[in-house]
Amino acid sequence: MTVLVLNSGSSSIKYQLLDPRTGEVAAYGLAERIGEQESTLTHHGPGEPYVRHEPYSDHEAGLTAVLAAFDAVGPSLAKAGLTAVGHRVVHGGDRYSAPVLVDDAVEKAIEALEPLAPLHNPANLEGIRVARRVFPDLAHVAVFDTAFHQTLPPSAYTYAVPREWTAVRRYGFHGTSHAYVSRQAAQLLGRPYDRTSTIVLHLGNGASATAVAGGRSVDTSMGLTPLEGLVMGTRSGDVDPALPAFLARTRGIAVEEIDRELNTRSGLLGLAGANDLREVWRRADAGDEAAALAMDVYCHRLRKYIGAYYAVLLAETGRVDAVVFTAGVGEHDPRTRAKALSGLDRLGIVVDPERNQAGSGGPRFISPDGAETAVLVVPTNEELEIALQTAALTG
Repeated sequence: MTVLVLNSGSSSIKYQLLDPRTGEVAAYGLAERIGEQESTLTHHGPGEPYVRHEPYSDHEAGLTAVLAAFDAVGPSLAKAGLTAVGHRVVHGGDRYSAPVLVDDAVEKAIEALEPLAPLHNPANLEGIRVARRVFPDLAHVAVFDTAFHQTLPPSAYTYAVPREWTAVRRYGFHGTSHAYVSRQAAQLLGRPYDRTSTIVLHLGNGASATAVAGGRSVDTSMGLTPLEGLVMGTRSGDVDPALPAFLARTRGIAVEEIDRELNTRSGLLGLAGANDLREVWRRADAGDEAAALAMDVYCHRLRKYIGAYYAVLLAETGRVDAVVFTAGVGEHDPRTRAKALSGLDRLGIVVDPERNQAGSGGPRFISPDGAETAVLVVPTNEELEIALQTAALTG
């Protein structure tokens, strides 16, 4: 039993072929720069990486190249027992709280949600349409980033705006990651998932925090769009909602340009001139005051959300079992983890320096034995989570 997981971006197709029962990955790869003069396909199968440089005019050409790579170097999809294709879809609105089998009606629904995720849903939908043509006899499942957060209570998802602004609410993102990591954290803690309360920090180029109570998302930092919340690589995170009007009025900047700048030229990039945390730390250590300030702002925002979600979980369940770091920064940057949690001893949140510096790649404790609130590092695996949800739906 294998599932092909597809994550179609605006100019890329990321994929994995894996067995959801064991988590074993048979192959994975990336077709990128689709639509440009020279595209690249990198396929990792049984042997050496298989790399092709050639133009892929659209996603159909890109997926055709992916299938050709499976034929050329393996593994054979015909012999792999391929049972379904799982698709990542960023935005499901308030319509989808679980994965769904894709049919023509679901395609139309995803298309109707494009205004909520104009940079992501069109590309996700294009990947679905191409894959349904290529694999007409397989089940196709849409797994939504927003679905895990459909358990948010109205008090958490409602914005204080005029009621007639329908669909303007908090949706949240990175849901597949938060679902997977919070479940793995409960296993590491040795607690039933439905009786575990965690604060999950997904820290990559995009970043979000989620309060998870008994397997339910009860608050999350990203909102109507992925812009709200934590400081990110190129996104500002929280700013005064009056900022676009202020800039339009005082500097004559169009709203569309402000939106673009907040998403692509803000965050660490805007503060320090680099969006890779390793480079920001390097500049800070070299005496760059802007980079040092960027790290102060980044970790202050994290600390603020941890405190807020500590209060949310206490009100929800009366306990906080763990703070959990995941994704590229969360898994690999001990310095950021320590700085973000500094001063939280009174909440029972303490980092053991030696454990925090240890290079183990697996799920692990980085808090001292007996800590009131455990601090964990749990590697995320969004592709496996998509495969698990796909397999559960298709049987």
